[in-house]
Formats: sequence, C-alpha cells, structure tokens
Amino acid sequence: MSLLPWVLALHTLAAVIWVGGMFFAHMLLRPALGDRQPADRLGLWRQVLPRFFRWVWLSIATLLVTGYGVVLWGYGGFGNLPPHVDIMQTTGLMMMALYAYLFFLPWRAFRRSFDKGELAGAAGQLGKIRQIITINLPLGLFTTAVGATGGFWTY
Repeated sequence: MSLLPWVLALHTLAAVIWVGGMFFAHMLLRPALGDRQPADRLGLWRQVLPRFFRWVWLSIATLLVTGYGVVLWGYGGFGNLPPHVDIMQTTGLMMMALYAYLFFLPWRAFRRSFDKGELAGAAGQLGKIRQIITINLPLGLFTTAVGATGGFWTY
C-alpha cells in the first residue's frame, strides 16, 4: 500500500487548519468583537493568537514536509511537476513568508505593547496583523482551490 494518499491527506489537513483558522478569525471572530471595549478585544486576541500560531507553525512544517515528499516520491522530482503544483508551491511559500513576517514583527510588537498596557500600540500592531491576513487569506483560499482542482484543469 502506498503512503502517498496518507501524505496528501496530512498535507490537505494542514492547509485546512491554517486557512480555516484565518477565515474564522478574520471573517467571524474579528467582526464579533467589534462592539467590545479595546482592552477586552485586544486581550482576547492576546489569548487566541498564540494558540492559533502554534497550529500555524505545525501546519507549515507539515505542508513543507508532505509537499516536498509528494514532489519527490509522487512526481519523481521537480522536473516532473504539473503547473498546479508549481502554483501551489509559489503561493504557499509566499504565504509562509508573510506569516513569518507577521509572527516575528507585528505579533511580537503587539505582545510587547499589550503586556506593557500600551493599548494604542497594541491596536496598531493588530491592524498590521489584520492587513497581512487580508492578503494571506485570499492567497490561502486560492491555493487550496488549486490544490483541490489542479489535476482536473487542462493546461
């Protein structure tokens, strides 16, 4: 029995966790918190985002290992990739770069500001995080759609 279906299943689940989490946070949680006081709203994000970010790091590691595993064992290397895999790789790496920027700069600045009680600074950094998610979420939805349907497109 081939391990390839299991590897692809893990790859898909990692993408769903990351993209689904962004969708939930950006499209549902953020608007629901709109009427809360800034301290409460920022405090909730301070609690929620570290939990989500642990899952994103795990998802990224899983996506890289399973994605390149499929490239090597499923396609026999980079020279044999269909266009949809190249698209997924490109957009996925863009998403990872944006996420790393988000995590290491605005997120760390948000935490520092919030933990010092500087709510205006924390709110500004949360706005930067939101802007990055506004880019990464459509990229993630597009990448997921390409992954789910890519083999059926005519090139």
